[in-house]
Amino acid sequence: MTPDERPPLVLVVDDEDAIRAVVRGFLERDGLAVAEAADGPSAVEAARGLAPDVIVLDVMLPGFDGLEVLRRVRAFSDPMVILLTARAEEVDRIVGLRVGADDYVTKPFSAAELAARVGALLRRRRPAADAAPGGPPGLAIDPARRAVVVDGTRVELTVIEFDILVALARDPGVVLTRQQLLDAAWGADWLGDEHVLDVHVANLRRKLGDDPAQPRFVETVRGVGYRLRTAER
Repeated sequence: MTPDERPPLVLVVDDEDAIRAVVRGFLERDGLAVAEAADGPSAVEAARGLAPDVIVLDVMLPGFDGLEVLRRVRAFSDPMVILLTARAEEVDRIVGLRVGADDYVTKPFSAAELAARVGALLRRRRPAADAAPGGPPGLAIDPARRAVVVDGTRVELTVIEFDILVALARDPGVVLTRQQLLDAAWGADWLGDEHVLDVHVANLRRKLGDDPAQPRFVETVRGVGYRLRTAER
């Protein structure tokens, strides 16, 4: 089997053996390869050594927590990440999304739904289409290289942030609804909470150096969605 023929690898990180076993079963049933880790340090080590495509990451872990795992992994790699959180941990969910998680599932959860979300994330990892010209001055997007430059400086974006920006850049000045952006960045079969879009847009703006009150690049159209400003406005 060549590297391109290998199934996607999912790293499941949870300190409960039973949870890892159930999740592994559903993921392997879908034809995915699975690795496991039970604490923060071993999760980072596994992510570095195995380069998983997706990490299913519990927030509450021994050693150090899942948010610290996420911060450390984002320093050297860009896998898709689904956080596992308790229902009371809303702050952790928001912080996790800001650090770079792509989605979250609250405990207790359905392993079948979690596997479906992993599959949806893997299906949406596709090359972005070319962005249209005519965007705001100071912003350059290279979809083929997945590169963004602001005022001559390279900006590092996550996969989701980049796909949101490219979706907006395909037709500068045109408002995209929240659902259109969700479909573009996560795929039409995504099952998660639509409010994660707002957090990812906020992260995107921060990295672009954009002020939401006086945006150079990404503009909010209240009650509708977002648009990329054009050279003329």
